[in-house]
Amino acid sequence: MINNENKPLYMVIKDDLKMKITMGEYSPEAQVPTEAELAELYGVSRITSKRALVELEREGLIYRKRGSGSFVKQLGEREDSGELVSPIISMIVPFMASYSMPNNLKGASDYLDAHGYFLSIHNSDWSLKKERELLTKLPKSGSRAIILYPVSSSGNIEILSALHSNGYPIVTIDQYIDGLGITSVTSDNYAGGYETATRLIREGHTRIAYVSSISITYRSTVRDRYFGYCQAHRENGLTIDPEIVITDYYRQVNDQNARAFYSALLHDLMHKGVTAILTENDYVGVELLKCALEMGIPVPEKVAIVGFDNEEMSQHLEVPLSTVEQNYYEIGYKAAELVVRMIYQDKSIETRNVVPVNFIERQSTRKQPKGIDDDSEN
Repeated sequence: MINNENKPLYMVIKDDLKMKITMGEYSPEAQVPTEAELAELYGVSRITSKRALVELEREGLIYRKRGSGSFVKQLGEREDSGELVSPIISMIVPFMASYSMPNNLKGASDYLDAHGYFLSIHNSDWSLKKERELLTKLPKSGSRAIILYPVSSSGNIEILSALHSNGYPIVTIDQYIDGLGITSVTSDNYAGGYETATRLIREGHTRIAYVSSISITYRSTVRDRYFGYCQAHRENGLTIDPEIVITDYYRQVNDQNARAFYSALLHDLMHKGVTAILTENDYVGVELLKCALEMGIPVPEKVAIVGFDNEEMSQHLEVPLSTVEQNYYEIGYKAAELVVRMIYQDKSIETRNVVPVNFIERQSTRKQPKGIDDDSEN
């Protein structure tokens, strides 16, 4: 029997059961419907329903007990083409010390724990070379799939393309890789840049700088935030001055000269008539805000400053920093869900998966009415 999509009905039943096992509707050791129950549910013969169960058993997803029925195998016992399927999914991240990373990890771990997988964590330490080594080693070491937080959207393209072409399950978070078709889960960075610039324009700012320590070509996150910033200017009939778009300077800055570098940068932007600054992330925003206060430049009266990421430090400043909050937990959780679905060859997965962001306004952009103190209860 064939369905309307020219797919044999036993395969329809098999794929439905496979998806339910993947998504945890049937957990390890749970009993799946019997031949008779499946025949009635799908309106097919017992021969058809039996074949669906035989195929699932052949793929190593279930085992059958004589006189009892069919049951879902424990993940470590499942077989795929004669090989044991590892219950380990690896996550490669470029750093650990950040507000975002524990939430990414918790989201992924919560999903995987509930579906019988274990999460192994590997730190590339912002090194493309180390990231490449991990991408090469982990599939050979038994990792069933990889969740990758890339160092760069343009790095290690050849190995990522090879893994994707070979059908190895991989999902990127934070960034997407153009042109490869690799599934990604990212924040809506475009909307973050667009909404932030739009708010500043509505406040009367017409000279808004964009400051990023890295090139907009290096990571899709920074690029999309910049494109959103550009769109807000176009919609409001404002010209973007390339001289106040500052990018790709990270090689010039270190712990010893950071304060002097940002002070000089801020002085130059103010000289060019800038009244608001969108920054790559909260770290850059905080540096510029501290420099402004040290230089006697009132924030936000003379210059408004916005960060991105809602790091903990952004709240605890003399002038708290306005920022854009990302839902890191949801990104990690969604990436884990998608990579598990990929393991079971779900063909309905969207390549680009975008999680909404939330603008958080604090004192670095909020001008107070004259004579009203920020701590006033009135």
